[in-house]
Parts: sequence; C-alpha cells; structure tokens
Amino acid sequence: MFIIKRVVCVGGIIVPQCTSLLFASNFSACHCLTSPKRPSPYSSVDSERYSSLVKSVMSSRVSSQTPETLLAEDDHIYGPVVKAQAPSRPQKRAPKTLHPFLHCEETPETEEPESGPPTRISLNRGQDRSFLPSVTHILQQTLSPEQIFYLERWKRRMIAELGEEGFKQYSQNLFRQGKIFHSAVEDILTSGTTSEDKISSECSEYPPEVQGYMQSISHILGDVRAVRAIESTVQHDALNYLGIVDCVARYRGVLCVIDWKTSEKPKPFLSNTYDNPIQVAAYAGALNSDGNYNYQVENGLIVVAYKDGSPAHAHQLSSELMSEYWKRWLVRLEVFTEQRSSNASSASMEKR
Repeated sequence: MFIIKRVVCVGGIIVPQCTSLLFASNFSACHCLTSPKRPSPYSSVDSERYSSLVKSVMSSRVSSQTPETLLAEDDHIYGPVVKAQAPSRPQKRAPKTLHPFLHCEETPETEEPESGPPTRISLNRGQDRSFLPSVTHILQQTLSPEQIFYLERWKRRMIAELGEEGFKQYSQNLFRQGKIFHSAVEDILTSGTTSEDKISSECSEYPPEVQGYMQSISHILGDVRAVRAIESTVQHDALNYLGIVDCVARYRGVLCVIDWKTSEKPKPFLSNTYDNPIQVAAYAGALNSDGNYNYQVENGLIVVAYKDGSPAHAHQLSSELMSEYWKRWLVRLEVFTEQRSSNASSASMEKR
C-alpha cells in the first residue's frame, strides 16, 4: 500500500492529509477498467451495411413483387418454361407364336466332331431362296425409332466431317476391311494354326488394313477348336429366312455360333453390340432347323476386334441368353412380316 500525503491550505495554515485509503480504492477501479477485453464475435460485422440490409428487407417497397410478377419477369428474361415430358418406353412385346429354338428331333452335341473340313454352304439364290430375306436385311428394316435416330445422327456428323464423297469412301473402306479380315480369320481356322504366339508373329504377313485386327483377336483364336462350319449358309424353312454364319466352333470347350466384328471404338459390354446378339440367335435358330447340319447349337460368341490391335472383347451368350434373344428375333421377324404385308396391300391399292 502506498501512502501519499497532500497539503491543504486552510486560512493560511497548511494542513497535511492522508489519502491512502481513497487512493487504494481508486487504484483498484482503474485496474479493472484498463484490463484487456474479450473480442466480440460481432466486432467484425459491418454495422452500417447490416442495418441497411435489415431496412431493405423490412421495407414494404422491396416486397411488392408477387410470385406471378416474378414468373412474368423470368418469362421475359429466359423465355417461357417448357415442361419436358418423360420419354415413353415402348412396351416389351412378346412373340405371337413361340417357335422352338432347338429342333426337337436333334439333341445338342456334347462330343468332339469327326475330323474333316468344316462345312461351307455357299449362298445360292435359286428358286427356293429367291424371295427369302436375310437376317441382316430383316434387322435393318425393323430398327426402333431410337436406333434410327442415333444412326442418322452418326451419319450426319460423319458427312459434316468428311463430306458426302468422303463418307462414301469411308463406308467402302470399312466394307473392304471387313471382307479382308474375315478371309484372314478363315485362313487361320481352316489351317488349324490357332496358336496365339504364331498368329502374333505372323501378323505382318497380313494386309496392312487388318494387321491390327488380327493382333487384336490372337488371344481369342487360341481358345477356338473343332471348327464345324465357316462362312456357311443356314436357312429356316418354317420361318422363311436365311443367313450366313461366320463360324461354328468350340470356344473353351463350348460349341458356339461365332460372329466376328470389327470396331474402331471399344465395346466392353454386350449392350455395346446393339443387335448383334439377336443376329447370332437368329443364325443359331436357323442352323438348328436346317437339315444340312446334324447337330444343335445352344450358345453364341461375339468377338469384337479393334483396329489399333488392343485385345478383342469376347462376349459369350449362354443358352439362357440365346433363348431370350431368340424371342426378340421372333418379334422382329413378325414386325418385318407385318410391314411387308402392309406395303403389299398399299401397292395393290395404288394399282387399283
């Protein structure tokens, strides 16, 4: 404690006074006032701006717009709102008549076939086949509106990029590459040389256009054995259609109808192959009913080869899947028959 004396003059007499207690209390109060304060969470708030915001929100002049006037304003700025309808999915149609996929009098083969060259029945448009449509033609004529849209869109984009003549040349090159590729595969399968290493080493012997494709399928060909048919015509007499199978052979021990496809883009999933599974099922169903073949095929295989040589994708179709795609094929065949009947009626009416 500090004692401070002060001097007071009273009537000319100097009187000393002690103010120690008063000073102590004053000192204590001063200490409390000068101690540091805790920072307030509102210290950083711009009070003027906050006050202005509150006034604007509470003001009746700002809230004068109604939902109707706001919608009208949006209409003026962005245009009228168009409510898109959900795309309607076509109902799944079942075939009117469920024709059997397998021939009742035959049983699927389980043993290796006898040695000998694979069957090759050339397509001969004689009297009995002059009016039979092919599997490819039927599928092209019965594409869904969605498939047609994407196909036409792709075609327009390609023409915009390459021009009419360039697109024509591009299509011709694709067709020619496909023929050369199938011929090269045919040579390998008929020669019996399906070793992956040997095929890879001999890729340079093939035409440049298909070297990448052959490298792509080299690991697939190593699992193909016991070839039964190559580029052979199959015909379904009851359903009146025909087709040409690329290959019938055993893939990893399972007898399959094999379809070789080429692609510039990867197709890792079966859904990426579009109508190819239906095509394979149609070929197998025709083969199973064709008297030129004394065995039945329940399974399928779609091999997608790539031009850049990357490993091909092999999509296997089990007997269950083949049965489902066979039903879809029957529906497409019915639609084709209905279309042809309708066109014939229209032509007959026009002649009258």
